[in-house]
Order: sequence, then C-alpha cells, then structure tokens
Amino acid sequence: MRIHVVDHPLVAHKLTTLRDRRTDSATFRRLADELVTLLAYEATRDVRTEQVDIETPVTTTTGVKLSYPRPLIVPILRAGVGMLDGMIRLLPSAEVGFIGMIRDEETLQASTYANRLPADLSGRQVYVVDPMLATGGTLVAAIRELIERGADDVTAVVLLAAPEGVETMERELAGAPVTVVAAAVDERLNENGYIVPGLGDAGDRLYGTSG
Repeated sequence: MRIHVVDHPLVAHKLTTLRDRRTDSATFRRLADELVTLLAYEATRDVRTEQVDIETPVTTTTGVKLSYPRPLIVPILRAGVGMLDGMIRLLPSAEVGFIGMIRDEETLQASTYANRLPADLSGRQVYVVDPMLATGGTLVAAIRELIERGADDVTAVVLLAAPEGVETMERELAGAPVTVVAAAVDERLNENGYIVPGLGDAGDRLYGTSG
C-alpha cells in the first residue's frame, strides 16, 4: 500500500474552511465537492488508457482514451455520497457502485448493511471515496470486498487520514494493490475514534443531520 498526500495551496485553503466549525452545510458541501475534484486529479494520474487514432481539423494524430473495463467509483454510504460528484466530474464515463457501512461507536468495528456492486470486478480499477480514514476499519472492510470480487487496483480517496488508520491499512492490506490519496494526515485519533484536529463528523456536516 502507498499513501499520497496532495500538497497544493488550493487543497490546503479549502481544507482549512472545511475544518472551521462556523462553516455551514451548504458551504461545506460545495467546498468538499471542489476539494474532491482536486484530489481526484491526483488519484486518477495512473488511470488506464489506450491509444486511439483521430483526425483533427489539420491532420491525423494519435491520442489516448480511457481503457475498458471502465473504472468503478464506490462511495461508502452515507458520507461518501457527498464526494461522488467531484469524482464523476473527472471520470464521467465511470460506473458507480455503493457500499453501506456503519461503525459501532463502542467497538469501532465496521459492518456492512448495503451492497450494490458488480459481482465480477476482474481487471477493474476502483476508486473508493469516504471523507475520513480514521481507525481504518471501514476502508479495510470495503477494500477487501472489492479485491475479493477481482479488483486489481484500488485507490481510496479521503479528505483526512489519521496515522492510526494509515497504520491499520498498511498492516491489514500489506501487499495489496491499494493507494490512499488524502488532503492531509492529521495528528491522531481521540478516545472516541475521531480525527484530531479533524473537521468533525463529515456526514453530519455535509447533510446537517446526525445519525
């Protein structure tokens, strides 16, 4: 597994506003969408392409187009849905699947409650989107499901990561074809499993509700 922290002033600027507790849900959604598009640009740097011959108004030339099978974007419900548009903006031809996962706030263990994925992901590049890489349990469980279905290249796109979550993924997914792209790796997790300094509960702040 490898991790890539996107070092860009626009990423840092938008992330700072997302962290601010005074930022309302509408602004939070807009900025999260913009930030995901910036992260997606880096996350898709190795998207698979193939050569294609085209004719311009001047001459013929060789370019590239996305290869088949098409990439698959998988938001983790519910907060990951708030990142979907930012990914689709760069990969409009991608397919979309969904995984619904919930974390037990006492044990911090993740469990699956919904699954809408292609049965066979052989040879597919998959982009998993979830705002927080906190303990790592949710992403590990989701990525294992994708790899079991045949995915051979998985990229997790997250707004924030905690060192504990990164360590969990490195341990549990050692040797797996996995990349994590994040806007920042924060200091730590607190006793409740929240990232510090973090930005709070991303789902609540995206949608203005708790639960």
